[in-house]
Amino acid sequence: MHLAFRAANTDVFKLIQNCPRIRMVQVPASYRRTLSRASEMFLTIQGVELVEGDVWGHRRDIDEYYDIDDQVMKRIDRLQASGASTSDIASAISRETKLSRELVSYLIKQKS
Repeated sequence: MHLAFRAANTDVFKLIQNCPRIRMVQVPASYRRTLSRASEMFLTIQGVELVEGDVWGHRRDIDEYYDIDDQVMKRIDRLQASGASTSDIASAISRETKLSRELVSYLIKQKS
């Protein structure tokens, strides 16, 4: 899930309450620096990974959700099959798709 607003502690608690199976939250770099330690610790305790990054080219007024294309996942699979390192794959996919390196690294880790 990508949070496109500065989340207060209550927002983080409500997010976990409403989405108990969530495993990753992405926030822009500027918001990451202002997230409270209590929220970070709460997410960690709940097993939720906090990832820094932006969703480029996504317009919320058109579509509230952003799906990662199957082609991106297939490209990750091809790069892994060719023996590329996680760092190299994250760099390549990030450059090609404008997804953050941290998000791509998270996707790779989840596929393993």
